[in-house]
Amino acid sequence: MNLPEAKAQFIQSWGVLGSQWGINRTMAQIHALLLVSAKPLSTEEIMEQLSVSRGNTNMNVRELIDWDLVHKVITPGERKEFFEAEKDIWKVATLIMYQRKKRELDPMVKTLNQLSNIEGEENDADVKAFTETVGNIKKFAGQAEKTLDTIIKAEENWFWGSFLKLFR
Repeated sequence: MNLPEAKAQFIQSWGVLGSQWGINRTMAQIHALLLVSAKPLSTEEIMEQLSVSRGNTNMNVRELIDWDLVHKVITPGERKEFFEAEKDIWKVATLIMYQRKKRELDPMVKTLNQLSNIEGEENDADVKAFTETVGNIKKFAGQAEKTLDTIIKAEENWFWGSFLKLFR
C-alpha cells in the first residue's frame, strides 16, 4: 500500500472512531489528517485534502482547538493560519477522556445527584426500585469518574515529575 492510500484509509478509520467518541466524522477526519501531516496545514490545504467546505473546516478546527487537540501555528511571512495536531498519543487519549468526562459523565452525575432525593414512601416498591437503580448507577458513575480522574492526573503528574527532574 502506498502512502496516499494508507493516509486515506487512516483518515477514514479515524473518522469512524471519532463518531464513537461522540464527535462528528469530519472533525475526526480533520484531526487524523493533522495527526499524520509532517507539517502544519492551512485551512485551504485541509479543505482540499478532505474535500470539505471552508465553513465546515473552520467550525471543526475551532472545536478541535477547544478540545486542545489542535493548535494554531504562526508561520513567519504567512498571513494564513496553520494548524497542527497534538502528536503525543497518550496526551491525545487523555484530552479526549477529559472532554468526554466533562461533556457526558459530569452532567450525568449531576442529574443522578438530583434524582437521589425523590419524594415518596421508602417502602413503596416503585420508589425503592427507582432509588436503588439510580443509586447503583450513581455508584458506578462515581467509580468511572475516579478512574478517569486518576488517568488524567497520571499524565499531569508524569509531566511535572519529568519537568522537575530537568532542574535537579
